[in-house]
Amino acid sequence: MKYAALIYSDETNHEINPDPSSEAFGPMMAGYMAFGEKHGAKLAAGEPLTPTAMATSVQVRNGETLTTDGPFAETKEQLGGFYIIDCDTLDEAIAIAADIPHAATGTVEVRPVPDFHKG
Repeated sequence: MKYAALIYSDETNHEINPDPSSEAFGPMMAGYMAFGEKHGAKLAAGEPLTPTAMATSVQVRNGETLTTDGPFAETKEQLGGFYIIDCDTLDEAIAIAADIPHAATGTVEVRPVPDFHKG
């Protein structure tokens, strides 16, 4: 079964989400590299996302496409990245998600990814 591990954190907190040019960025990325080395065989995909200021929300109402700059919802924590994890059980996916570095300072939501292509 595949699970999405959705990584949420406060993107305005530069202690948690340091700028790439800062000294704190290297240690944060080292944590993600160690996570990848430990769980690489279970990771089907994973990517960071740009800040929510770069987002465009799209809605279709009465046949009209409406766009809004920014995220869909104002929240304290923003979706900053994701992994697709291939695990045998939810418990295994949760254990892997707990190793994602931002789980210590933000939230990692684990959600099953249904396979609609199975016969």
